[in-house]
Amino acid sequence: MEILEHFIEIANGFLSPILVVGLLGAGAFLTIRLGLVQIRRLGHGFAVTSGRYDDPNEPGDVSHFQALTTALSATVGTGNIAGVALAIHWGGPGALFWMWVTALLGMATKYAEVTLAQHYRVTMDGTAKWEGSVAGGPMYYIERGMKDVFGWNWKPVAVFFAFMLMITSFFTGNAIQSNTIATQVADNFGIATWITGLFTAGIVGAVIIGGISRIGKVTGILAPVMAFIYVAAATVVLFINYEGILPAFATIFTEAFNPTAGVAGTGMGIFLFTMRYGVQRGLFSNEAGQGSAPIAHSAARTDEPVSEGVVALLEPFIDTIVICTMTGLVIVSTGAFSAKVPTTLSLTDGNISYAMVDEAGGHLSTSAPSSISITDGYPEATSATDAQFTYYDIEVSRFFVDVDQTVPFSGVITPGAVEAAAADGTSYTVLYGDAARNSSPLTTLGFEKGLEPIGLAWMGKWIILVCVFLFAVSTAISWSYYGDRCANYLWGKKAILPYKFVFLIFHFVGAVLAVTTIWDLGDVALALVTLPNVITLILLSGLLKKLTDSYFQRKPWENNKPV
Repeated sequence: MEILEHFIEIANGFLSPILVVGLLGAGAFLTIRLGLVQIRRLGHGFAVTSGRYDDPNEPGDVSHFQALTTALSATVGTGNIAGVALAIHWGGPGALFWMWVTALLGMATKYAEVTLAQHYRVTMDGTAKWEGSVAGGPMYYIERGMKDVFGWNWKPVAVFFAFMLMITSFFTGNAIQSNTIATQVADNFGIATWITGLFTAGIVGAVIIGGISRIGKVTGILAPVMAFIYVAAATVVLFINYEGILPAFATIFTEAFNPTAGVAGTGMGIFLFTMRYGVQRGLFSNEAGQGSAPIAHSAARTDEPVSEGVVALLEPFIDTIVICTMTGLVIVSTGAFSAKVPTTLSLTDGNISYAMVDEAGGHLSTSAPSSISITDGYPEATSATDAQFTYYDIEVSRFFVDVDQTVPFSGVITPGAVEAAAADGTSYTVLYGDAARNSSPLTTLGFEKGLEPIGLAWMGKWIILVCVFLFAVSTAISWSYYGDRCANYLWGKKAILPYKFVFLIFHFVGAVLAVTTIWDLGDVALALVTLPNVITLILLSGLLKKLTDSYFQRKPWENNKPV
């Protein structure tokens, strides 16, 4: 496992800067090339989504609204709860600003990839209903688009994209989701992660076996409901803590360019760190440029590719500008992002690590020391070269042997033996102390602190638990469709059913793996599928421009207006 983690760390370190430049660069280029399409055509996107121009006789499997909700069910997920918290925990509050930038530019990117996916989608005549009647996505416009426009054979690139996105569907769109649910349930109820994984795998399986038609019907109801529940709850928290909203915005903007918070430290290095985490988590949240959502939008009933493109540009707006902002404001305005709270520290907990911490607060992960001496609860570290005990990568300042934190621990913590030997000879495997939160527990803390003034802090964990369950299950459901279209592209329709079974196996396995490993694997996979996609979008931008200009000059939606 250590070898795998080391490889992932190296791969992320190499790919992350390329990913940041590629996403922001492509989004900026497409924004200019398409004439601020994400702003000028936002209203038309809402109009098409409303269904007023729908024609049931046009080719496709689902309506514009169902295609959007299927894609939103994949994007509005744990990235909105856990991803925002991760970005703020690591990069500080300023990371949220870079999530906004990614979303704004990503709206143009999303429009571009969905329009091309619709333009080059293929029909699947004679297939069973659960297999779908159409298939589309970046693999089709990478192969067919590059051949049509330039005469280039990019089939190998398309195959690579499809294979890597299928792998991504197992991790990012699936294992991370089940892991988040299982972790939340285990933290709150002590239920074994494998039990939760088995339960959610059963729910996901019951839906995805019915194909895109059943997925569209389920997400058409689930996505609006879960988004409303979460936004309404966050609105209540912000209303209660309204005095913290403006200071929160000020902190976010200040920290975006001159960050001082987050575990990375201070100075120019953390600016790049903050930017990187904001962009990475922004991508994970809204998936713009990743090439996944175009697969769902390719199933929409329409014969006008641009009509679905304008629907798709709503996704980053709803997902990141609205929902992620609500999460970020709750975390920052309540002070949860910098808080340490009473925590049970099981020495076998996978969230425990060790780091050297300098005077500026900078952290450098290191291997576990042979032992850590504790006197009256305080570690005896005297310099930055001494490894410190950290929880969610933030050092624990003092240790106790009782849950009420009245009896300080004195003795030696031996990481290799996963035990703490007290001076009186007593051995402990669990200690207590104030520790930071990360991922969905950090968002939970924000809601708890936000509701505390009205005596409803206990509701915080229930709100997040319900939303995590809905978000994660709906994300896994939609991602299964992304993966099965990739399997179909690679091996034909005979691979669709086997893919679904493997998907469910990964869903179960993901529930019991370490969260850090899964997220990091997801980041590597994201980068590998995103780069060939955004390169293709830039190269095909001339075709995009022609399709866009033609659509808005012809105004074909006028023919479908209700009488």
